[in-house]
Amino acid sequence: MTGSTCDINTSKSDTAVYWCESGSGEFSSAVNITVQTPPEPTVTLQPSTTQIYRAPPKPTVTLQPPWPQIYSGETVTVRCDIEGGEGAQWTYKWRPAKVNTPPTSREYRISSAAESDSGGYSCQGRRNSSWTEWSDITTLKVTAVPSKPTVTLQPPWTQIYSGETVTVRCEIQGSEGAQWTYEWRQGQVNTPPTSNEYRISSAAESDSGGYSCRGTRTYMLTEWSDTITLTVSSKPKAELRADRTAVPVGGSVTLTCSVSPSSSSSSSSSSSGWKYYWYRDGKSYQPVTNGQISVSEGGLYSCRGGRGEPVYYTEDSESVWIDTTVSNRPVVTLHPNWSEIYRGETITVRCEIHGGDTEWDYEWEANSIRKPPNLNEYRIIYASSLNSGNYRCKGRMKSSQHETTEWSDSVTLTVSDNEPRPVLTVSPSWLSPGASVTLNCEVEHPSAGWSFYWYKAVPDLSEKSSSYELLPDGSGTAQDSYIIHGQTHTAGYVCRAGRGDPEYHTDHSQPKFVWSADVHSAASLTVSPDRVQHFTSDSVSLTCEGNFTEWRVRKFSEDGRLSDCRRMTGSTCDIYTSKSDTAVYWCESGSGEFSSAVNITVQSMLLYIYFLDLNDLDVT
Repeated sequence: MTGSTCDINTSKSDTAVYWCESGSGEFSSAVNITVQTPPEPTVTLQPSTTQIYRAPPKPTVTLQPPWPQIYSGETVTVRCDIEGGEGAQWTYKWRPAKVNTPPTSREYRISSAAESDSGGYSCQGRRNSSWTEWSDITTLKVTAVPSKPTVTLQPPWTQIYSGETVTVRCEIQGSEGAQWTYEWRQGQVNTPPTSNEYRISSAAESDSGGYSCRGTRTYMLTEWSDTITLTVSSKPKAELRADRTAVPVGGSVTLTCSVSPSSSSSSSSSSSGWKYYWYRDGKSYQPVTNGQISVSEGGLYSCRGGRGEPVYYTEDSESVWIDTTVSNRPVVTLHPNWSEIYRGETITVRCEIHGGDTEWDYEWEANSIRKPPNLNEYRIIYASSLNSGNYRCKGRMKSSQHETTEWSDSVTLTVSDNEPRPVLTVSPSWLSPGASVTLNCEVEHPSAGWSFYWYKAVPDLSEKSSSYELLPDGSGTAQDSYIIHGQTHTAGYVCRAGRGDPEYHTDHSQPKFVWSADVHSAASLTVSPDRVQHFTSDSVSLTCEGNFTEWRVRKFSEDGRLSDCRRMTGSTCDIYTSKSDTAVYWCESGSGEFSSAVNITVQSMLLYIYFLDLNDLDVT
């Protein structure tokens, strides 16, 4: 306070009411003083933007939604974005010219897109007098709404097998980058509705069926796709085939491995994609190949198929044994060398391998019911038709079971169940004085080792047959003929043949007779009535005479039949003549004697009976 004046340096605390008081007690009027903080200065920008640039930034064209491809009728917004340009006073310029929007518009909304809206969009911005660069072009493609999607399989096999992996995919043409959601029709597809593919990691038969899908986006819905059918079958087994069972000398064998489709699938779809793995004697043999290889060494081969990623394997094929052929070729021989034999004969089938002293195991192939054992020879002790067939053989080295010979040529053996019966012929049939008698015995296949046995027929009335008495030097002759010298009486002969070791014998031939009209024999035959000619239905008696007690009258008719008299009384045979009684007749005694023979001819009107004398017989 200096005199009547008060000086103060104001602060916020000096805000108050002030007045004066005099010494005499007087008050002045009051003053209200308020003290405030002085205001800060304000900086303003002209133009009034808060961001300026050394060089304007390059704008970017974006799409909302961010799909470069949309479909007719959809809505999209094309926007020009300038980095850090929010709130700045920009004006915009667009290319192409089809964008009919004010130049200051930052975005362009296409409410119902058409294919004419397709194209490349770019923009630039201006503020004050400065323009940005043109943005890069963003392409928008507007296409028609797809009619229907397509279901595909990856891998593209409509048949797969239990345990394989497959992806079922819904594809909408031209939808790359588009935001689709998907619906599936197939009850077991347990996958979110927005997924365009379904991966079956370990397929089971329950995954078989028809698959179809459709897509949805905003307010659009495609048609359902066509159905594709997936078939899941049980695990397959590879099949191995060989074009031959042995590697020929200097050659090879082709092996083919395949995976057969199931009956419900096409071979093209199920056989696709297979690669094959080969094994020899249980060990991996060759790298993965297609379905065919050539091998030049023997062994036990197998294969399996594999496909996909990870690799799915089939079951192993059945194994195939392949032999390696050596140069030795066997020969099948028959001992004895008869290609046709008869029931009961003995024959040996032998496999002969020439060259070297290698020890062999033998294999036989025969189409007979009875197959030979694995020995070098097969002895058939008592042959039958069951042994008939073609026989061939091959040898396998004991020291190397993969090495074999080729198959021999086949040898055919025929065994007939019909026992052979030789046929005997005699010449002449009627004896003339001093003539020799020639016997011929004929057997089927006469060159096949036969020897011959010659017998005289001795009447045996007790058995109503004949016994056979071996002729002198008549045992086992190599010739099929036998000559009898000095025969003067009626006689009967038979023959049979034999061959082999032990010897097999045929049946005896039918007896053949040589007739004599010699009245001086120990037995004779008389005819009553004693006349040359007899009529049919006449009664004729044939009487045997001689110093014997038992007799039979025998008849050899024109048709070659031998028979006994059916009405025999003692030593007399009574017949009532007919045309069939034309024959040669003779008597046979119980002690084995033959009478002279009589040739009787019966005619319809007359029956002529000739008592033949050898001197009167013209033998030609």
